[in-house]
Amino acid sequence: MHHLKGKAVVAQGGGPTAVINQSLVGVVQEARKWPFITHVYGARYGVRGILNEDFLNLTLATPHNLAMVAATPSSALGSTRDKPDEEYCARMVAVFQKHEVRYFFYIGGNDSAETCRIVASYAREVAYDLQVIHVPKTIDNDLRVTDHCPGFGSAARFVTSAFACLDLDNFAIPGVFIGVVMGRNAGWLTASSVMARRDPKDGPHLIYVPEREFDTDRFLGDVQRVYDQHGRCVVALSEGIVDAKGQPVLMSLQGDAEVDPFGNVQLSGRGTLGDALSDQIKQRLKIKRVRCDTFGYLQRSFLGVVSDVDVTEARDVGETAVHFASSKEENGSVAIQRTGDYSVDYFLTPLETVAADIKPLPPEYLKAGHDIADSFRDYARPLIGTIPYFDRLIAPPVALER
Repeated sequence: MHHLKGKAVVAQGGGPTAVINQSLVGVVQEARKWPFITHVYGARYGVRGILNEDFLNLTLATPHNLAMVAATPSSALGSTRDKPDEEYCARMVAVFQKHEVRYFFYIGGNDSAETCRIVASYAREVAYDLQVIHVPKTIDNDLRVTDHCPGFGSAARFVTSAFACLDLDNFAIPGVFIGVVMGRNAGWLTASSVMARRDPKDGPHLIYVPEREFDTDRFLGDVQRVYDQHGRCVVALSEGIVDAKGQPVLMSLQGDAEVDPFGNVQLSGRGTLGDALSDQIKQRLKIKRVRCDTFGYLQRSFLGVVSDVDVTEARDVGETAVHFASSKEENGSVAIQRTGDYSVDYFLTPLETVAADIKPLPPEYLKAGHDIADSFRDYARPLIGTIPYFDRLIAPPVALER
C-alpha cells in the first residue's frame, strides 16, 4: 500500500473532557512509530493554531511527559470555539501545503467533524493529498453513528456521584434541590443522574431532558407531588430544556438572554435557570427550603472522577485514528461499536455521517413522568463504572413508654 509521506498535525476542538488528552497522546505516540510520518505537530488552540501556524513539535515530547499529560484532564494543546467555514478551511489547507502536512487528526465533537469534512473536501478540490481523520470526543455523547463518545463516561460518573452526594445532603436536611446539568440539545448527561438512585425513594426524583418539552406549571405540579410523598424532592435538569415552541425555557422565564458568538442562548456556567425555577417553587408552592446548583464546567474535566473504560477507549480512538490513516485510503471519523457485555470494536465512518448533526437521547431511554428507563442504566453502567458505596441507617424507632 502506498503511504503519503509528510507531517501530521493534531488539534483539539470544543469543550475539554477528563480524557481528551488520552486521545491526543494516542495519536502522537502511534504516529511517531510510522516512518512515513516525518513529524508530529500539535496545533495550539485548535484550528486557530493552524491558521496562526502556532505549532508544538510533539515529535520531541518525551514518553514520560506524554504519559503524565495523558492522565491530565482538559485540553493540553488548548481548544477553540471557532466554527470554520469554507474560506477558513481553505486557509487551513494552504498552511498544510506550506508545511507539507499530509495527515490531519482533529479531536472533537460534531462541529469538529464538520470542519474535517470541509477540509477534506477542499483538499480534494485543489488536488492536495491529505488524510483527514476525526477523533471523537464530547461529554454530551451526541455524535451520530458511534455507540458512545469518549469523555461522556467520566462526565457521567461525575454527575452520578454528585447527585448521590446531593441526595444524601437533601435527605439530612429535607427541601427541594435542583441540579442543572450540561446538555444544550441532548439529555444523555442529565439522564446519567439516574445512576445515583439505588432505591425508589432516592433522588433524583425528577429528571428533565431537552428531548421532552418542559412546562413550568406541570413542573411545579411534579415537584409538589414528590414533596408531598417524600417530604423532599431532588431534581436533575438539563440546561437545554425547551418549551412547547422549542425555545429554551430560560428565555420564557427571564426574557432577554445572553447569547454566545454563534447566536445560541448562553446556558453553561450560569445559575439563571436554576435560580428562576427555584423562585417559582418558593413563590407558588410556598416551600421555603429550595436550593439549586449549576454544575457548570466542573463536570467536564473533574480530576479524580474518571471512568476506567473512558480512559482506555479515549486512548484507543487516538491510536486507531492513526491506524486507519495508515491502512485506509479514505477520510472518516472513528466510531465505537458495542459488542458483547462489555467490549467494543472500532470502525471508520464517513465524515458526512457524523458532521454537524446530533444524536438525541432515544425515546426508548425515556419513561413517562419525567424519568429515565432501566434500559438506559444497562447502556450507561459499563461506561460510568462503580461509584463509591453508600448506605443509610436501618434501625427501628424507639417506642416511647406511656
